[in-house]
Amino acid sequence: MLNQPRNSEQLSSGAAETPTPPLAQPTAEPARAWWSNPVYRPKRSHIPLGSALILAVVAGLVGGAVGELAGGGSVLGQRVNLVSVSSSIEREPNSVAGIAQRVLPSVVSISTQTEAGSDTGSGFVIESSGYILTNNHVVEGAASGSGSIVVKLNNGRSLDATIIGRDSSYDLAVLKIPAKNLPALQFGDSDKIAVGDSVIAIGSPLGLSGTVTSGIISAKDRAVTAGGSSGENSFINALQTDAAINPGNSGGPLVDSSGAVIGVNSAIASLGSSYGSQSGSIGLGFAIPINQARKTANQLIKTGKSTYPILGISVDSSFSAGGAKIVSGASGVRSGGPADLAGLKPGDIITRFDGKAIGSADELIVAVRAKSVGDKVRLIYLRNGTSHDVVVTLVAAK
Repeated sequence: MLNQPRNSEQLSSGAAETPTPPLAQPTAEPARAWWSNPVYRPKRSHIPLGSALILAVVAGLVGGAVGELAGGGSVLGQRVNLVSVSSSIEREPNSVAGIAQRVLPSVVSISTQTEAGSDTGSGFVIESSGYILTNNHVVEGAASGSGSIVVKLNNGRSLDATIIGRDSSYDLAVLKIPAKNLPALQFGDSDKIAVGDSVIAIGSPLGLSGTVTSGIISAKDRAVTAGGSSGENSFINALQTDAAINPGNSGGPLVDSSGAVIGVNSAIASLGSSYGSQSGSIGLGFAIPINQARKTANQLIKTGKSTYPILGISVDSSFSAGGAKIVSGASGVRSGGPADLAGLKPGDIITRFDGKAIGSADELIVAVRAKSVGDKVRLIYLRNGTSHDVVVTLVAAK
């Protein structure tokens, strides 16, 4: 039986009652350590049934409104039309995409057919009247035999081409197609290009026309020697790039960040047998500087032939002690040539050419051919360990 509380008057009258034991004092909660976090228990919330029904009705109305909007319906009697917006990508004129859009119409694919088989390469329009610049090795097979050359424009039109002229020493050739008002590429200045500048290579690698790759100029004045099928070597004072270049890119343009052509893609480095003989792009491509290509192309268009400057010496390709050594004997220095007139003799070792250090015979040949006929250049050479300094005037090769 539960005891009900009594007031003081009830307790003072009547018989004595058994004293009620004192209530137990609540045990004090132990002090919580300062580093302890209080335990949080979320409180349950109770929504009255009526309120729940109201919320359900409101949710139904909102859902219906969204459905009407999605279907182009009306809300509260008002017709709502949702507009579909398609965003367009704005490309800067000097972005890779912007440059490619401007340059691609001037780039062509070149196909040759000979008795030995077919081959493909690239080229680009240098004059709107139908002149195409490409590599000599792209058309060499067709020129040497009874082959045919077909140029395919970027718009898909194919035209037969004729050879205006070609130069194996620079690995360049000019073709002509029966077309007018073609978009010609703008020439840049390859002398002003710097290592690290962005470039774009365009061509038909492996026959895939209209292929665009990008990279940078990774080196300049790279001495590159490339052999042709006829056994003649091309000596190129090349621009080196890491833009992907593969077989079929030959003859295509290498353009700068403004879209101006600064080189003609010509060669790639490949790995030796110890590296698996990879023949595709390994990030080492080489282009003929457009300043040189332009001079040669002008000569070919005007006369069908071109020439290159010489010193009038023969160099020893097996010499590896540094510098370019003139071959010993009478054949080393041509009588009456620039070197002879300047006093050079067989056995002399040329160490500098126009301020550039020369480390091999190929480097000297490439440095000479990068110049023009009539240029005056300073040579430093060694004779019996003594250094000599002379100025020579380059002449045209016969």
